[in-house]
Amino acid sequence: MPELEAVDRAILNRIQSNFPIAARPYAVIAAELNLSEKEILERVRALKSAGIIRRIGGNFVPHKVGHVSTLCAAKVPEEKLALFAETVNRYPGVTHNYRRENAYNVWFTFISPSRADIAANLEEIAAATGVTDILNLPATHVFKIKAQFEL
Repeated sequence: MPELEAVDRAILNRIQSNFPIAARPYAVIAAELNLSEKEILERVRALKSAGIIRRIGGNFVPHKVGHVSTLCAAKVPEEKLALFAETVNRYPGVTHNYRRENAYNVWFTFISPSRADIAANLEEIAAATGVTDILNLPATHVFKIKAQFEL
């Protein structure tokens, strides 16, 4: 990954939390960072195209909006890691997806309207990737922590 420019780091730091609820949120961010709205939008698009930004969206407590969540852990062979990550990341309900040093080496969270939807999606992922050892660990208690990464 190429070295990020200071302005890109500033944008990434700013958009992680307290995203403006406004008709033109990027104009608000631009004013805060002394940039133009056009430059903010161009840089965010470029960061997304480069895979540095995967998604921009709200975080909600699932059960408060009628959804359920689960933590999944999968045993993914090295040669299938890229395919598995790409497949999992296509699902809008996946909020985190990361690799761990463990027999279960890929962990991700999944939010959906029902446990049945999650189970069906996990079956689709298994069929598409050939990875069938996927643990589905439904949340029984939700602990929200703020993850802010200073770049």
